Amino acid sequence: MTALLAGTGLTYRRSGETFLIVKKEDDAPQSASANEGAEPSLVDELIVTAQKKEESIQDVPIAVSAFSAQALDERKIEGGPELLRAIPNVSFSKANFSMYNFSIRGIGTKAISASSDPAVAVSFNNTPLIRNRLFEQEFLDVERVEVLRGPQGTLYGRNATAGVVNMIPRLPGPNLEAMMKAELGNYSTGRLSGMFNMPLGDTLAIRVAGALTQRDGFDYNTFTKKNVNNRDLWSTRLSAKWDPVDWFSANVIWEHFEEDDQRSRTGKQLCTRDDGPAKVGGVNTSALTRARLSQGCLPGTLFNDTAYGVPNGLSFPQFLVADGITFGYPTPGPRNQNTLVRAFKNRLTDPYLGLVQSRDLREIATSYDPIFRSKNDVVQLNLSFDLSDNLQLISQTAYTEDRYYSSQDYNRFVSNPIFSDTGQPMVNASNLPYGYSATIRPPTPGGVYTDPQLGASDRMLAVDLSQSQNRQWSQEVRLQSAFEGPLNFSLGANYLKFKSQDDYYVFNNTFTYLAEYLYNSGAPPKTPVICEPTTPKECVYVDPNPLSSINGEGHNYFRSKNVVQIESWAIFGEAYWEVTPDVKITAGLRYTDDSKVSTPYPSQLLLGADRGTSGPSTGGKYSRGYPALPDIKQGWNEFTGRFVVDWKPDLSFSDDTLVYASYARGYKGGGSNPPRVDIDPNVVQYQPLAETFRPEYLNAFEIGTKNTFMNGALRLNATAFYYDYKDYQVSQIVDRISLNENFDAKNMGAELEVIWHPTPELRLDANIGYLHTELGKGAQSIDVMNRTQGNPDWTLVRPWVQVPSNCVAPTRHVATILGRGLDDTLAAQALTALCSGSARIGSFDPALPSLFRFWQMFGFTYNPLKDAPNGGRGFYANLEGNELPNAPNWTFNLGAQYTFNINDWRLTVRGDYYRQSESYARVYNTQYDRLEAWDNTNLSATLENPNSNMVVQVYVKNVFDDAPITDFFTNSDDTGLTANVFTLDPRIIGVSIMGRF
Repeated sequence: MTALLAGTGLTYRRSGETFLIVKKEDDAPQSASANEGAEPSLVDELIVTAQKKEESIQDVPIAVSAFSAQALDERKIEGGPELLRAIPNVSFSKANFSMYNFSIRGIGTKAISASSDPAVAVSFNNTPLIRNRLFEQEFLDVERVEVLRGPQGTLYGRNATAGVVNMIPRLPGPNLEAMMKAELGNYSTGRLSGMFNMPLGDTLAIRVAGALTQRDGFDYNTFTKKNVNNRDLWSTRLSAKWDPVDWFSANVIWEHFEEDDQRSRTGKQLCTRDDGPAKVGGVNTSALTRARLSQGCLPGTLFNDTAYGVPNGLSFPQFLVADGITFGYPTPGPRNQNTLVRAFKNRLTDPYLGLVQSRDLREIATSYDPIFRSKNDVVQLNLSFDLSDNLQLISQTAYTEDRYYSSQDYNRFVSNPIFSDTGQPMVNASNLPYGYSATIRPPTPGGVYTDPQLGASDRMLAVDLSQSQNRQWSQEVRLQSAFEGPLNFSLGANYLKFKSQDDYYVFNNTFTYLAEYLYNSGAPPKTPVICEPTTPKECVYVDPNPLSSINGEGHNYFRSKNVVQIESWAIFGEAYWEVTPDVKITAGLRYTDDSKVSTPYPSQLLLGADRGTSGPSTGGKYSRGYPALPDIKQGWNEFTGRFVVDWKPDLSFSDDTLVYASYARGYKGGGSNPPRVDIDPNVVQYQPLAETFRPEYLNAFEIGTKNTFMNGALRLNATAFYYDYKDYQVSQIVDRISLNENFDAKNMGAELEVIWHPTPELRLDANIGYLHTELGKGAQSIDVMNRTQGNPDWTLVRPWVQVPSNCVAPTRHVATILGRGLDDTLAAQALTALCSGSARIGSFDPALPSLFRFWQMFGFTYNPLKDAPNGGRGFYANLEGNELPNAPNWTFNLGAQYTFNINDWRLTVRGDYYRQSESYARVYNTQYDRLEAWDNTNLSATLENPNSNMVVQVYVKNVFDDAPITDFFTNSDDTGLTANVFTLDPRIIGVSIMGRF
């Protein structure tokens, strides 16, 4: 350490929870630890490893915020999502599926793909983890948490375009010590944590730490009458450190995290209901055709009462199909005369008709309570060799496994009862519509349908399941110098291999219903339907297993399967040249070789194999399973790095000042978009989408200053930056997949961090961030919430059930179909054909001839792939100049704490106030996308007796019980474009007692 701090005029001491830097003059320390009482107004300064070597945070020419365990506890920052409250220009929110978005200076992880990398590198003890539990896991026995802002293109490399979050655990020490902490709070909160450190002789020490949290649910499900979104999680860490000789040190760390509870992966679903147009081109619409022209939900603001509606369920594609299903049963009269009984209770069945939602974001109504399970293991081996007094060789080896399982109600609404009570014996019906003949089984006795995965219900049930299994192995070797002269260096190489399988399922009992009783109407009369080689006609395989043990081969549910392998290696180096005692130059360069292999498995919802028989064609190629397409192989070779000049002038008005200017180059690899529906192009051709997305690149310019004033009582750090971003990755759900698009952008802003001790007892701190972002020239994208972009010559149309996305069609053609006076069902089915680009338009629909062409009936010709904008997908929205998502213009935090000395006790009272200005959830910056400004207040009181090592704390988090919408994502077209919103945890009140031994 002494060598690393040579020439800085600083030495270091360890005191309690923090490392302190002590200014020296003439080799006499000005002050000691604040905890020891000498010079108590000194602002504590952490030793950090932001440059992968130990330095004072005030000497690092990087915008970095660092927090000791004590500092985290003072602010009641218990996990990664709460770090935003203490760092300027940082935002955090959960994202869809198993993802989250930690955003720094407007740059986060808005790309959703199994092959995408996080823009903020999350590291455990300097090892980057592609998959991690930063969102779920609470901090455990940490030494400190460092957050580096800006691209770290040399030392952290490939996936650190926005910055780095580095969690440094406590390692075993030479002293026997232990800690126990117990906590109780509202929502029946119970939390235990502890640590035990034991030396084993002079060279070996072990440390064990663990934590357990249990808490009742934050949300109330009015349908199941249960509290959900609870917490039941635990972590443990075992570490050992061995120092057999002066020149060698080794430590090994194993950390395990596990959660098994009813945490909600997403929040409430909001919707401004879209009833559809009453007229099109002057022609009136019926209830059914109007629904075919509804997108389910409108792009209205989420902050009006109208947003607490429900989607137009009649617009769901499966209900158009089901509207035509009838079943034959014998009735008195002539032989073979049958009565046609409709499958649903009403001919026009909106499952959500008449329903409304509570305005309380913590109150939901769903038929299925969530299930949440995750496990994460990290094993790390660190070796350090002192090759000489000035050269150190460091090796870091790490292996991680991450497993994740989350299931919850997909639609987030409880539907009305929808099934008819057929209740008749099985018969052979010979007069089904359009000449079909089939063996019919009574599907809904008593008005109840039994789905093999979701069970029996009289309502529409929809459940999703997100699960993943990931493994990562990494190795890094670094050679670092600490010469007395002006030149030092850090050289290294690393290798990373990552394997992942992500599965996302959506189960819906109406999907299974259609598979069993429409597309499989000629299958053998047994339940469930099993597609056999001898099946006489096309067959859609129905998985007969319950949700807990599905075989993953069913076509009665949606499955997105993504298998990815990432292999990356890099060599890097930084040189540090002290040009003069006050001026230093840092120059770094990194070469990265990235390789990604994605194995696409297209989705197969309601698709079956065409056996060359008569009857409706689903457009599928397989009856069962999810065959893989050829691998998508991608690779990039990139140079990144940074160049920094820093100056430490001797100023009369400051104790210590650092001024720096830097340029950094960042890079993050591209990837492949998830595979789409595997529809036979000979049956239906539909809108093309990009198979892959490009890497991100960033040129970042920054100037900053770090200052200590008033004999250490005041610290003031300021930074200004300008980013030129190329191909920023942003995702939206299109065709039931997360489609990732690339946009150029420019970001600029400033940050201010202040800590001030006006008196030894009073501490004030603040951080303020200003951010301005704008998308680059020519930026454009199709907004799924507004495909026509207000053009009256085009009308949105819903597709047939196997086609995932809405389309746009000429208003005149829609009006022509509506004006022919067809039966409602036939007119609605004809409208759906406008979304297909094949000569066999309508072949999905058993009501229409397989070679049906529009012009034969309506007198016009139309092919959306040729005649409609962007193949029928819609018009581009102009995004140039729009703000990036999750990039508020202002963030700031104000904190104050005062310590009362009462005999042998110290009582510290602290309050923190955080505010984030309004921002946008999507790149389109419409009223629908706007997120209102929100704030958060936290209070704590800590009573400590240094002599007895006892600490009692009372705290209140989210004092005013606010529930702001912090972010949201939009669901797919065929589920109504509902908005899944995220919010904060409610008010949490707790009391804890901690003892050290």
